[in-house]
Amino acid sequence: MTANPDALAMLGALVMEDGRRWGDVAESWQWDLARWFFDPEDEPNRWESRPRGGSKTTDVAGLACVALLTTLPPGSRGYAMAVDRDQAALIAEAAAGFVARTPALAAGLTVLASRIDARSGSVLEIMAADAASAWGLRPAIAVCDEFAQWPNTRNAKGLWQAITSAMGKVRGAKLLITTTSGDPAHWTRTIYDAARSSAAWSVQDVPGPVRWVGSDFLREQRAMLPESVYRRLHLNEWAAAEDRLTNLTDVRACATVPGALDPVPGYQYVVALDIGVTNDRTVAAVMHSERQSDDDERFVVQRHVLDRMEVWTGTARRPVDLSAVEEWIATTTRVYGARLVVDPWQAKGMIQRLRSRGVQVREFLFSQQSAGRLAMTLHTTIRDHRLAIPDDADLIDELVNVRLRETAPNVYRLDHDSDAHDDRAVCLGMALVELTAAPPMARPFFYDEDEWNATKVAQAQTFGTLPKPVIPIGGRAFGAPQGAGMPESVTRDEWPDDDAPPPGATKRSPFA
Repeated sequence: MTANPDALAMLGALVMEDGRRWGDVAESWQWDLARWFFDPEDEPNRWESRPRGGSKTTDVAGLACVALLTTLPPGSRGYAMAVDRDQAALIAEAAAGFVARTPALAAGLTVLASRIDARSGSVLEIMAADAASAWGLRPAIAVCDEFAQWPNTRNAKGLWQAITSAMGKVRGAKLLITTTSGDPAHWTRTIYDAARSSAAWSVQDVPGPVRWVGSDFLREQRAMLPESVYRRLHLNEWAAAEDRLTNLTDVRACATVPGALDPVPGYQYVVALDIGVTNDRTVAAVMHSERQSDDDERFVVQRHVLDRMEVWTGTARRPVDLSAVEEWIATTTRVYGARLVVDPWQAKGMIQRLRSRGVQVREFLFSQQSAGRLAMTLHTTIRDHRLAIPDDADLIDELVNVRLRETAPNVYRLDHDSDAHDDRAVCLGMALVELTAAPPMARPFFYDEDEWNATKVAQAQTFGTLPKPVIPIGGRAFGAPQGAGMPESVTRDEWPDDDAPPPGATKRSPFA
């Protein structure tokens, strides 16, 4: 079956703002979209990406108006979902313009602020992507406008899920995505990749710039816009922002861990803890470092492995239960034989209790320097593919969306958009700093008098001198036996040997 000829004829007859008809000025790629839209036997879904100025909103309005009058059965429902309310208003304005200028539409359509009504009873509702709910819809057509710019919010993702799951309710329903290309870290990129390999999708990417955009304007835009923004808007290319911590390719190269890992004897483990109580998340990460060798058993590179990550989410009504976090930390550090690194800001009491339970705790004090070291350590470790993490969608999504913001010349810190988080990234960075920059925390050694004297003799042999034996000092501390603790007094009137200098003199060093 071919596209409905009456619908194509009506679309071609729509009057544009300059008085010309749509069919006289449309490019071949605009006609390709129209033929898909009005062919019931063609693929049910379409990804249509165009550069800025590619007539996306105008064509969506024209296609919807014609469908309401020609191809949709009476009483049908259609939905056009824009990135925000302002963009939704542009769709309604474009439709109103076509109706006002084209007599064939005026008698059959009424355009309101958020809907287009047809005399047949069919309706196209126009809504923003942050609409509260769209479940229960039965769309005959659905249009997602500027899809790659939809917000990274629960409402926007929920709207997409509601629309896609509803498309099978109406026979012959059509789903159209129109957009400029976006940031590869955006959640819509996975949908684009899936569409390109699916037989249920038709994909058309129009390269930019479009021919009617002037060269002077493009030169000005290139000079004023960041390179990534220019490539997305005017060249219709997927391009990552310049201030991203990393990119999707590098993060996926690090996703080599099959899942949570049990402790392995011989590795030194670190548990990092980043605490958030309300409207935030508390994250704990267990990590270790290991050497990778070549076939000749030569040391090649050190990689840092994420063994386990735990996330607690808090709200204003139900904050994170820090007692549960504390028990998890105590258990995990014991099982892995790990030391803990934690930001003490909201954890002073927890730190004291964990130390009393035998947990080794190192406090990570956030400053401009330490935050910069954290950010750059995480950045370079991912860039060099020396991080090993599970293929966890939430973790990968956060890492590719975190920003690397310059706070002073050559000083950076992690940051995130208002609708995103960076808790997992911060926790990973704390663990990496501990693994790469801080020496392991050794357990204390206790010597008796014979062992201490033997150690001093070994040192004397190394330096060529032989100090006198250590004289026992009375006292008692930490339950130690008499003679092995702290002195009873920190003052002494005379030296313990016969060659003591007079009061106030300095004894000559045996190494002088």
